[in-house]
Amino acid sequence: MNGVELFLLGRALMKIGEDALPEPTDGAAKYAGSARMVLIVASDIAGHPESAVGEIAARTGLPQSQVSTAIARLKEAGSVITTTDPADRRRALVSQAPDASDRLAQVRATTIEPALASALGTDDPARVAEVSQALEQLARDLLPNRSNSQPSAGPADGQSSAGPR
Repeated sequence: MNGVELFLLGRALMKIGEDALPEPTDGAAKYAGSARMVLIVASDIAGHPESAVGEIAARTGLPQSQVSTAIARLKEAGSVITTTDPADRRRALVSQAPDASDRLAQVRATTIEPALASALGTDDPARVAEVSQALEQLARDLLPNRSNSQPSAGPADGQSSAGPR
């Protein structure tokens, strides 16, 4: 495998992940923006609590408007909280909510197997399980905050502790 193939594989895996995310209970049409954008912002917030929108935008490379949209979705889902910056009362600081939201619980409870089967073009449970196990091994080896014994914790939809889709 070369770097281009790895990059394309990453994009394919992102698409499977997006397809695996459950629709919000009140419908995806209600929410602007992509699940990918929300996941990027939620992951950044998880790694950098008490961040301002501009700081999140600088770290993620997303425009501030998209970061603000993602934060609004995460806040509505109960996945993040905002506080006033004591150093500059005009700024809001964003952090993960102390408790997992209902949306996060819904996302974490959803498995990847149906989306994986669709991407593989098969309904053979053995083939889907084989690829799923290979992905679990890659996750254990490559994801920084995943222990070697941890089963799939699946952040999804903007969720490292995130929110709606």
